[in-house]
Amino acid sequence: MKKILTFALMAMVAMSASAAKKAPVKNTNKPVFTVVKENPITSVKDQSRSGTCWDYSTLSFFEAEILKATGKTYDLCESFVANKTYMERAIQVVRLHGDCQFAQGGSSEDVLATLKNHGICPEDAMPFPGSLYGDSLNNYNEFFAVMSPYVKAVATNRAKKISNQWKVGLQGILDAYLGKCPEKFTYEGKEYTPKSFAASLGLNFDDYVSVTSYTHHPFYTTFAVEVQDNWRNPQSYNVPMDEMMQIIDNAIEQGYTVSWGGDVSEAGFTRKGLAYLVDTKATESLAGSDMARWLKLTPQKQTSILDSLGCTVPEMVPTQEMRQERFDNWELTDDHGMLIYGIAKDQNGREYYMVKNSWGETGDYKGTWYMTKAFIAACTMDFLINKNAIPADLRKKMGL
Repeated sequence: MKKILTFALMAMVAMSASAAKKAPVKNTNKPVFTVVKENPITSVKDQSRSGTCWDYSTLSFFEAEILKATGKTYDLCESFVANKTYMERAIQVVRLHGDCQFAQGGSSEDVLATLKNHGICPEDAMPFPGSLYGDSLNNYNEFFAVMSPYVKAVATNRAKKISNQWKVGLQGILDAYLGKCPEKFTYEGKEYTPKSFAASLGLNFDDYVSVTSYTHHPFYTTFAVEVQDNWRNPQSYNVPMDEMMQIIDNAIEQGYTVSWGGDVSEAGFTRKGLAYLVDTKATESLAGSDMARWLKLTPQKQTSILDSLGCTVPEMVPTQEMRQERFDNWELTDDHGMLIYGIAKDQNGREYYMVKNSWGETGDYKGTWYMTKAFIAACTMDFLINKNAIPADLRKKMGL
């Protein structure tokens, strides 16, 4: 009996030791956030398999603007904006005989132009995304595989004259995958057209301006940022980087949000909901790796190291020169649109922007990304903002 008890105790000890070994190791470097300022926003959406971050982020921005102005919550329809935008983009491609890009991407200006020129409808006034072709969310793979060759065939054909029937055909494709844009609909017991509905939202669409920061154009002038998805050539106000950041901070402090467009292809942008402007050389040292070894690591291994370093990841100090160099050498790319709506600090006092994504409630923070101010300063392409969110002294310098 003693032997049996002894063996039983030994087995229990062994099992406990095994369980202890399997227990996950707590990452003491995981950021712990304290909110400094958080502005009201609408719920997180999911763009799914579509290149429509520009659509989701900017409509989310206008939903937040309505919340601030009226206290009312709306769910505006991304499919309405996409339907109108892709037709207008196709018209430009045909006018230029195919000498420009037709693609899924876009900019905040596309949403603003739709609101001004066509209006908007609520989400439930059109078919739910993906429902027309048997999916549960957006899936643009087949949609664009059908639409892109169609637009190219029209734009590059050798005819001396084309008819307007190609627009009828393209509208059929748009309606088949996105749904028809309603001419009239009922919302909360009242009938609207898209234009009358947009007019009822309590916003002045002339209040919105785009801001950027580059040195290849003079500061305090406007220019169209030279990226392909800025196909409408909207004018952005060009200010020094420090003032660009001051505008974002002032907006958040005054209760506004910011429709942000920028680069998320950097190593420091994680799928867990964090973004750092990683100082690679300093990180190699902390990770016990020299440059040669670091470059040989797989992206997954590099990400694992960055995740383990967490809020202790060393960051570079962004500069105006860095922004310009990275833009000119193609490092700073126009990847993604998101919504900046707050400011937080981690346990070390480092400041982050709270940023709403459109990938559903993913990551460690259910659809919010915490992106450091250094990351935003370095990786911003441009952003749309209410001009009243800009400090008065800067508005004067910008001629607003």
